[in-house]
Amino acid sequence: MAFAETSSAQPLSTDLDEATTAARTRASRTEGAMAAASDDELLHRIGLDDEQAFRTLTERHIDRGYAVALRILRSPADAEDVVQDAFLQVWTKRGRWQPGKAQFSTWLYRVVTNRCIDLLRKPRTETIELLPEIGDGRSDQMQTLLRHEASALLTAAIAKLPDQQRIALILSYTENMSNTDIAAVMETSVYAVESLLKRGRQKLRHILRNAQVDVLSLLTDD
Repeated sequence: MAFAETSSAQPLSTDLDEATTAARTRASRTEGAMAAASDDELLHRIGLDDEQAFRTLTERHIDRGYAVALRILRSPADAEDVVQDAFLQVWTKRGRWQPGKAQFSTWLYRVVTNRCIDLLRKPRTETIELLPEIGDGRSDQMQTLLRHEASALLTAAIAKLPDQQRIALILSYTENMSNTDIAAVMETSVYAVESLLKRGRQKLRHILRNAQVDVLSLLTDD
C-alpha cells in the first residue's frame, strides 16, 4: 500500500531543509568560536569533556610539537609517538589544568622534550638520514649538493651534542624561543640556558670545523 501524496509533503521537505541549514549554521558558529578561543578557554572546555575543544587545541599545536620532536629525535615515527603521547596527557589529565599558571605551549614543549630525552637515553639502532634529491637544474647542481651536504653535516653535528645542549639549541634557533621561555620549558635557570647555548655552539663549531674536509672533497677529483 503506497502512501498517498498530500499537499503537506512540500512543507515537510522545506522544514527539513531549514532544520539542516540551521544545524550547519550552529555547527559553523561553534567551530568559529572554538577557533577564536584562547588556549586557556579551550582547556577549560576540555575539562568539561568538550571533545571539539580538544580537537581544536590539538590542531592548533600538534604541528609545532611534532616539528620539535622530529628535530630532536630525527625519527618521524618516534616524533609522532611523542606528540601523540603529549596530547593524550591533555585529555586524560583534563581536569588538572590550572588556567593562568603557565602557557600551554610551554607545558607542551616541556612534555615533548622530556619524552624525547627519555627515548634518546634508551639503547637504539642508529638511523641514517637520507639527503634530499637534487633538482633537475644543471648549472646549480653543485651548489644544491653543497647546501644539502652542509645541512646534513649540521644535522649530524647537532645529533652528537649532549641532550640538554641539543634541545636548547633547537628551541633557540628553530623555534625562535627566548632564553626565558627555554628555561621554563627545560625547568632550569636562564643562566643555565645561556651556558648550554654557549657550550653547544662551541662544540658545534668544533665538529663542523673538523668536517669541512668532507665538503671540500666534493669540489675535487681526489
